[in-house]
Amino acid sequence: QVQLVESGGGLVEAGESLTLSCATSRPIFSASTMSWYRQTLDNQRELVADIDRSGSTNYADSLRGRFTISRDFAKNTISLQMNSLKPEDTGVYYCHAESLASNWGAQRDIWGQGTQVTVSS
Repeated sequence: QVQLVESGGGLVEAGESLTLSCATSRPIFSASTMSWYRQTLDNQRELVADIDRSGSTNYADSLRGRFTISRDFAKNTISLQMNSLKPEDTGVYYCHAESLASNWGAQRDIWGQGTQVTVSS
């Protein structure tokens, strides 16, 4: 089994930036749409952004312009650049892949363990 491993979370002040990264635990052949979700203090999990095989991106309306998702197709990793962070961005950020293929077979609906982002006011 391949896992998604997030990194880059931490504690920052409002207005600062953070970059999250998501990598696979083992080499993979391909991955379909990959996404970032977050679970905020009100315990709602929401889509932050996603990027498909063609490189097309999609963002939550409230985050467009501050957050940027990118993908390294050679490494099958994704990043999330977060600028002008606000206290309401605080939460656990999760990486997700719709499907991926590796020597260990095909997997669907894969989630990372999450990385904490805390923005102080």
